Amino acid sequence: MDKDLKITYRQKNSSVCPVCSFEFHREDMLSGGGRLIAGKLSDELRRNYDVSKKYGRIYPLAYVVSVCPSCYYSAYPKDFDSILPGEIEKLRELTAARKSAVKKFFGMIDFNGDRELRIGAASYLLAVDCYSYRNKKVAPTFKIALSSLRAAWLFGDLAADDPSSSYKKISEFFYKKAFQTYVKVLDIMQTGGEPVDAVGNMGPDTDKNWGYEGILYLTAVLTVKIGSKEQDPRKRMENFAKCKRYLSRLFGAGKTSKTRPSDLLDKTRDLYDKINAMIEEWNQETGSLKEG
Repeated sequence: MDKDLKITYRQKNSSVCPVCSFEFHREDMLSGGGRLIAGKLSDELRRNYDVSKKYGRIYPLAYVVSVCPSCYYSAYPKDFDSILPGEIEKLRELTAARKSAVKKFFGMIDFNGDRELRIGAASYLLAVDCYSYRNKKVAPTFKIALSSLRAAWLFGDLAADDPSSSYKKISEFFYKKAFQTYVKVLDIMQTGGEPVDAVGNMGPDTDKNWGYEGILYLTAVLTVKIGSKEQDPRKRMENFAKCKRYLSRLFGAGKTSKTRPSDLLDKTRDLYDKINAMIEEWNQETGSLKEG
């Protein structure tokens, strides 16, 4: 391939897997050159990118997670080496399970090869699993929430390309996982159960760190997306009452700031109105349930 058309490069210095000692060269994206054409921001704070005539469609999220091509140990780069002996032992024991999970959904995948959408989606599936065994110092709950949401996005992209596949169901599974974990994240941020400074970029995408306000907003978005499917109507109403409290924190005085930009406030207001409309509709249907 013409070097001018490359979108990635291999790091000169090799990485060594702390679980199995396999040596590999991490693939990273090149910047600039019109590779990424930023499009609209979705309601889930995902940045959409227009297809480049020169480079084609690019998925920046596919290159974020470091994955050992040998044992499939996965983590964000800052956490890849900061792993405790007990964690190494556990992750080593589960190597076959990780490989089996990836094979089940994707068949044979070569993490030594160039990243593409399938490998990117697999990397987040593996990250969700691996962070389940990491210590609190690396803020694993935050990383699981973020990885689950990104997995939902990328599996959704795969489903759009192949509607007959099982990718849509997998995307829905990870959306549910993201919803459950983001609720836990808010509790952790209140109690200090995990160090926030270990999170780094809270995302949810790579182009902007939306911080605590982004987490509040995303939890509300996921409550609407997933919580509205709750079969128990009273539980569903409880979810939405909690969701409105999240959004109320975002409203504050209604003024924009560095952490509360106008586009986030606009999205918050729209979501708040949508929730009120849904609650009113449910109240009319049941005739007896009242907002908690």
